Amino acid sequence: DGIGKSYAEELARRGFAIVLISRSQHKLDDVARSLGKVETKTIAVDFGKTNIYPSIEAGLSGLEIGVLVNNVGVSYPYPEYYLHIPDLDNFITNMINVNMTSVCQVILIHLSLQSKGVILNISSASGMYPVPLLTIYSATKAFVDFFSRGLQEEYRRQGIIIQSVLPFFVATKMTRIRKPTLDKPTPERYVAAELNTVGLQSQTNGYFPHAVMGWLTTKLVPIDIVIFFGARMNRLQRTGYLHRRKLREQKNGTGLKTD
Repeated sequence: DGIGKSYAEELARRGFAIVLISRSQHKLDDVARSLGKVETKTIAVDFGKTNIYPSIEAGLSGLEIGVLVNNVGVSYPYPEYYLHIPDLDNFITNMINVNMTSVCQVILIHLSLQSKGVILNISSASGMYPVPLLTIYSATKAFVDFFSRGLQEEYRRQGIIIQSVLPFFVATKMTRIRKPTLDKPTPERYVAAELNTVGLQSQTNGYFPHAVMGWLTTKLVPIDIVIFFGARMNRLQRTGYLHRRKLREQKNGTGLKTD
């Protein structure tokens, strides 16, 4: 879905054959069909697990991977305080496996199979500074950014491009934004803009309005103020979500009593 699907579509449009890796085989098949006559291969794995990487390596063996897009990711269902996150132990494990371990392991496979190419690691603007009530997500995305920039310095002399991509809000299912705007673009518009930065920037917000927002929030506004307003926004979203959930539960409870 979202940005990952748009990368596949845009790279296919530019003449690349595509390997799609995700959890759901039927979604993989749907995207593969939507790419038309482009040569496509699919690998169905759950990045929440850690025993999947031999299968990925076997599936990629013998292929020349020109561009690797590490886009798999998971966020919070709603902003929440750390100790109040439902099923916290499993939540932590899953988020670390999906958002961090996957990046390290897939790049390990890529670098062991390839000696050149482009690696795009999709971080998030949430990784540019701490975002309270999305704290674990924010921290995992900060890891992706630091990891990417460190690897770029290690491998740039070998001609490998490793880019950290830090989008702000994009109108996708994960962000639950339905109506795109100038600062909240469609994934198609975002990806087309971001690919134009490859080879020019090792760390990028990928889209000009997002670059302006990134400059403002990291260079112009003190970080304590950014953190304060981020926490305030997420507290309001948390309150709204919990209120709507309570109303749904009350409605469902009334319906059960009526029946």
